[in-house]
Amino acid sequence: MARITARRPVTRITVGDEGAGVRKTMDTLAVEEPLEIRVGGSSLAITMRTPGHDFDLAAGFLVSEGVISTGDEFFAARYCAGATAEGLNTYNVLDVTLAPGVPAPDPSLERAFYTTSSCGLCGKASIDAVRTKSQHEVLHDPLVLDPALLATFPDRLREGQDVFEKTGGLHAAALFDGGTGELLVLREDVGRHNAVDKVVGWAVKEARLPLTSTVLMVSGRASFELTQKASMAGIPVLAAVSAPSSLAVDLANELGVTIVGFLRGRSMVVYSRPDRLGEPDGTEPAARAGGAGDATRASSSPDSPDGATRASTPVPLTIGPRP
Repeated sequence: MARITARRPVTRITVGDEGAGVRKTMDTLAVEEPLEIRVGGSSLAITMRTPGHDFDLAAGFLVSEGVISTGDEFFAARYCAGATAEGLNTYNVLDVTLAPGVPAPDPSLERAFYTTSSCGLCGKASIDAVRTKSQHEVLHDPLVLDPALLATFPDRLREGQDVFEKTGGLHAAALFDGGTGELLVLREDVGRHNAVDKVVGWAVKEARLPLTSTVLMVSGRASFELTQKASMAGIPVLAAVSAPSSLAVDLANELGVTIVGFLRGRSMVVYSRPDRLGEPDGTEPAARAGGAGDATRASSSPDSPDGATRASTPVPLTIGPRP
């Protein structure tokens, strides 16, 4: 199995009056390699990923694409021997066997190109295939979140990023129980969409779909594809340390997913379904006990949510000191 980190020679340059100089050294990098996902021997997609938890990645990918919707439909997976002309096993070709009676993927799902680590939708054969129909509706999920509990999730996500600590070059996704705050699983990958698929794939193998009353916490932004992946797995809340896109918010409003962005420190911005955080849908919240009133938006930041207000009505929340 390929390593998830690799050492490479680098030139480290320091400028300024003190300690300036050039030094040759070694650095630790996150590994990025292709993974070809086959179903029943037929190639479905090639994604650029960080090796590790590949079976989870494949299972989660199939949920995202609407090929399967429960763990019972995922029968087995194996690395393909003889993946090269020399008959070697590169551990970069994975063949999934679906359970008896589960239909093979629709040919229209076949990727025209490979999926990069930055885009999980690149290569879709048809743009119409992007809006995949979920078997797990989240519109009526009963979860009501404590904002103070939600505010602890980013630090706990960061604490669990072991490979990021070594490389500084990986995204992460974690699944939390929305009621107790228990961290259920955390995965890292060079692609944020892969990290989410690995989380969902873990749930497939654990027979936990749909993921009712859970929170998906991601280290980057909340994109359309991550919103869709949350919906496909039955996750009612997507939280991110950065901004959502306008299309992500539109899709979240359509599907009933709660999107929380700019989840940093004591503040957060709720872009859809704020009622899940105890706030009336579409209204400004009253100041919370011990809080500092409405969240202050950092207009100087390139990630500022100010621009998003033109397309949606986010609800800013500021909470008091953590218990």
